[in-house]
Amino acid sequence: MRILYCTDTFRPEVNGVTTVLATMRDGLRRRGHEVMILSPRYDRPTDDESGVLRLAAVPCPGYAQVRLSWPWGRGLARALDGFGPDLVHLVTEGPLGLFGGAYARRRGLPVVTSFHTDFPRYAAEYLGNWAVGPTRAWLRRFHAGAAFTQTPSAATRDDLLALGVPRPVVWGRGVDTALFHPSRRARPRGAAPLEVLHVGRLAVEKDVATLVAAFTLAQARLGDRARFTVAGDGPEAAAVRAALPFARHLGFLPREALAGIYADAELFVFPSPTETCGLVALEALASGVPVIGAAAGGIPENLREGITGCLVPAGDAAGFADRIVELAGDEPRRAAMGQAARAFAVGRDWNRELDELEADYERLRCASTAAPAPSAWPTTTSVA
Repeated sequence: MRILYCTDTFRPEVNGVTTVLATMRDGLRRRGHEVMILSPRYDRPTDDESGVLRLAAVPCPGYAQVRLSWPWGRGLARALDGFGPDLVHLVTEGPLGLFGGAYARRRGLPVVTSFHTDFPRYAAEYLGNWAVGPTRAWLRRFHAGAAFTQTPSAATRDDLLALGVPRPVVWGRGVDTALFHPSRRARPRGAAPLEVLHVGRLAVEKDVATLVAAFTLAQARLGDRARFTVAGDGPEAAAVRAALPFARHLGFLPREALAGIYADAELFVFPSPTETCGLVALEALASGVPVIGAAAGGIPENLREGITGCLVPAGDAAGFADRIVELAGDEPRRAAMGQAARAFAVGRDWNRELDELEADYERLRCASTAAPAPSAWPTTTSVA
């Protein structure tokens, strides 16, 4: 089978979308399928550019890490015809996703879409409440023509149904349990100082304000008994470093290095309320680390209260600090949670997800007709 992915973000950019897509590509290749990825061009190459078609891109105003491409030029559709896809998967809702939908419609190909990002909430954070309605309308139009829309949590699936997206399904909540593994731990369990870790993109929509406040409150109570570590980058990185002078700030880390950082931690703290899945939380669980997470979005589907970690109301910095201090003083409970965390994550191994993905793609490929494209996708001759 030949699968074309159209995405407005890909490696070397690191986020949940790029991690999931790279895992899909690598897993499907190992199973004998051919994959092409239509993606923006970045300033630096990746280790594996085979099968990646890059388009010129510019930084998104106000969020330079996001790259925007203009795909409506001569020759792109012919290049995709040379690959000859059996199916088109629109990973993101930006210009390259839009182009991919138009291409699929003109070629009569089946379409799958993904919903990874809570764009209405992002729109409210960055543009104001006025932008929420138009963003929701756009999402309805974009996803309406897909055979199905993948999203990684039941909560987000239900949100999409309420929004008017007709065929959302839960898929994509896997984790690499071989890479993220307790055996990568270099520090003795329970060694002082106790390691309290956060990993993620440092941005407003991730509620870094609650992270900063929670770490500050917990550090005031724990003192030298704990070390607080932040791994990640983003538009709020400088502000987070300034607000947490006592913390260790590691910035962006390659995934191999990150696996060791997870395994050495005793607690993982993740207050983001906007996650459709929360892949970093799953990576911490796979590493045998209890997670203290926000009781919002897709996070509660990956946490078992009191078993694999703790759920705290979104935005409750004092509540996060209380859980950090409470678990910091209870090594047997942390150890039991860590064992349960690992057992839970093993049930979310990527191979199971890829089995389902492969079967879904094959059913679509064998279907006699493709799903109709939504009206949001253009049908102009610029896509010919």
